[in-house]
Amino acid sequence: MHETTDSATFWETHYSGLDASWGTRPNEVLAALVTDLAPDPGTALDLGCGHGGDALWLAGRGWDVTATDVSATALGRVAAGAADAGLADRVRTDRHDLAATFPEGSYDLVSACYFHTPVDLPRARVLRRAARAVAPGGLLVVVDHASVAPWSWRTDEEVRFPAPEEALASLELDDGWRTERCHAPRRVATGPGGQRAEVTENVVVVRRAAR
Repeated sequence: MHETTDSATFWETHYSGLDASWGTRPNEVLAALVTDLAPDPGTALDLGCGHGGDALWLAGRGWDVTATDVSATALGRVAAGAADAGLADRVRTDRHDLAATFPEGSYDLVSACYFHTPVDLPRARVLRRAARAVAPGGLLVVVDHASVAPWSWRTDEEVRFPAPEEALASLELDDGWRTERCHAPRRVATGPGGQRAEVTENVVVVRRAAR
């Protein structure tokens, strides 16, 4: 287990030592969900955007994206990637330590993919805040690790992963939401060194009722 440390320091160190090309492809789970459930682009918030694979994919399909992360290095790479792809007008970077601050506004899509950290974080509270940022008719997409991949920082831990139903319940949603997805599919994923492994993921997608 990593010692508790400052979130910005941990993630700056992480991204500074990571190849800038890693994480620039979209998460295939998110891509499939958006294609199926939100085919018409609008505004999107990408929480913990990393190198921006999801943000750039969304922007390339017409979404106006706010990409947020605690790492200035990661956000700089996202901005550079957007400029290189001709998407600078559709991607806005916004630095936040989500334990303390949260982007303003409401969004048609709020995405939290692999929103995990070895640093202390009030994760359930942040995701409940994310739900409040969803506009009427919009989606909250949460994709979590539900198994330990060989390249994870948690390979030396005994980890209990919650069921997707537990993850959904932790959002504490009222009757103004419809559950679109709540399951734990398996797929073959690729790690930062090109290694391949079968992983399980919790997928929770909820839609706020339109007014």
